[in-house]
Amino acid sequence: MNFGLIIIGDEILSGKRADKHLPKVIELLAARGLQLAWARYVGDDPQRISADLKHAFDSGDVVFSCGGIGATPDDHTRQCAAAALGRPLALHPQARDLIFDRMRDTAAEQGIAFEPDRPDNVHRLNMGVFPEGAQIIPNPYNKIAGFSVGQVFFVPGFPVMAWPMIEWVLDQRFAHLHGQHTQQERSVIVFGAMEAALTPLMESIEARFVGVKVFSLPSVDHPQWGRHIELGVKGDASALPPAYAALLDGLRTHGASIGPELVR
Repeated sequence: MNFGLIIIGDEILSGKRADKHLPKVIELLAARGLQLAWARYVGDDPQRISADLKHAFDSGDVVFSCGGIGATPDDHTRQCAAAALGRPLALHPQARDLIFDRMRDTAAEQGIAFEPDRPDNVHRLNMGVFPEGAQIIPNPYNKIAGFSVGQVFFVPGFPVMAWPMIEWVLDQRFAHLHGQHTQQERSVIVFGAMEAALTPLMESIEARFVGVKVFSLPSVDHPQWGRHIELGVKGDASALPPAYAALLDGLRTHGASIGPELVR
């Protein structure tokens, strides 16, 4: 089962806001022995959002979509999800009730009467308009629900809301997957070598050890090690020791200058 992430909003692409979702989702997945397979950023362009969501629905992956589910003119995600699915939008009864609960709470906090027919309150109900057949995702912060269709899960752009909602999905819907992708990395710092010269060794390791990936991360100005390559293997923890040993043997045969070893 692959996990994907879509992050929506012009403010991310323009640099007004720095994205915090990608590292956090990686962290939430890793804490459950899972990993992210892909991620995409898209601005507030309905055509592009619809295309990315159609890919998400068709992929069969578990996909989290962050942002754009509000009810202002620059929020398009709910409408684009419906377009990608070819379904109409409809007010979700449970989402509606939760919005009413939130409005009652707000009125009580302000010491004013709850007026459900007030224009601004009627407008707030749009936040519960989802593609027909959607299920809700509870929002512990302010009760305004997210939604899901199939294995695509839509949460707000606000981290304080989105992250506990994503955790809820992972623990309530996909607990049976926890621990299935326990990955480990083992690598070594290599000095004075070129990637092109090490490529045959990398290819031979991947060919010999099925399910193990070799990675190469060159650096030219590292504050501690200067110009170097971090060369390593990653995959299931049980498969790494022989692959890593073979990598080290190959580096020694190559005459490479080997530095610190790293385990993640």
